[in-house]
Amino acid sequence: MGNDFNEYPMWFKIKKKPQQIITDKRLQIPEGLWLRCKSCKEIIYSKEVERNCDICPKCGYHFPISAAKRLNLLYDNGTFEEFDTNIRPDDPLKFKDRKKYKDRLKEYREETGLFDAVISSQGQIGGYTATVCAMDFGFMGGSMASVVGEKITRGIERAIRDHTPFLSISASGGARMQEGMISLMQMAKTSAALTHLSDAKLPYISILTDPTTGGVTASFAMLGDIIIAEPKALIGFAGPRVIEQTIGQQLPYGFQTSEFLLEHGMIDMICTRKELKQVLVRLFVFFNQK
Repeated sequence: MGNDFNEYPMWFKIKKKPQQIITDKRLQIPEGLWLRCKSCKEIIYSKEVERNCDICPKCGYHFPISAAKRLNLLYDNGTFEEFDTNIRPDDPLKFKDRKKYKDRLKEYREETGLFDAVISSQGQIGGYTATVCAMDFGFMGGSMASVVGEKITRGIERAIRDHTPFLSISASGGARMQEGMISLMQMAKTSAALTHLSDAKLPYISILTDPTTGGVTASFAMLGDIIIAEPKALIGFAGPRVIEQTIGQQLPYGFQTSEFLLEHGMIDMICTRKELKQVLVRLFVFFNQK
């Protein structure tokens, strides 16, 4: 037998180890590609959530969305007319805490592209013309001050003028303290306007999202002819901790959730974001019956 390596059987050959490539580069995952659901804690592909109307495909949790996105989901082809865009907030009290109120308004305007916490709009939903005021929690927690109250009131008046149903989509932490008593006056102002809508025999549908609290809950949000809430939305006036301290009792499980309010007759139905448009069209058909 010779010394040539090739003379040995195949099983006797020594295989060379693959050359290791050492690199300092790490795989870069784009920011925002994945989301963690606040309810089930699952990691979800963000595009999958977006395709599902910003609802968790695992547990049905409704992620917060902007007012503009809500309107795009509701209106036919996502198109609508926005009105009262020329109304701007002021600083009547020259309010200042850690920051000046004017500076806060400027910051939120840059972050959201809005001048205040509500978008007033009109368009077609399932072929029916509707007037919709949608609140945006991203602007100072959706707090209600003079501009919010004025735009909602004007929205109601436009619904009366054009003889359309009026819809409000609430997402709010309540009245805005930076405008003091002026903010609280909006509760009475919007409620009075809804009286005129009722006199005109036009339907008012109130849609409650997470959260809907404070002066918004205590006024127009709970005055709807039909009150619809998203699943597991926080709905109430004062927070649970404040209530427990006031009454000296432990609150029942699920207190101030959509499901609790439905069980106790405070709202009419719970509807997912994906089903909302279809439900609204059925309501429009019902109210249009002679």
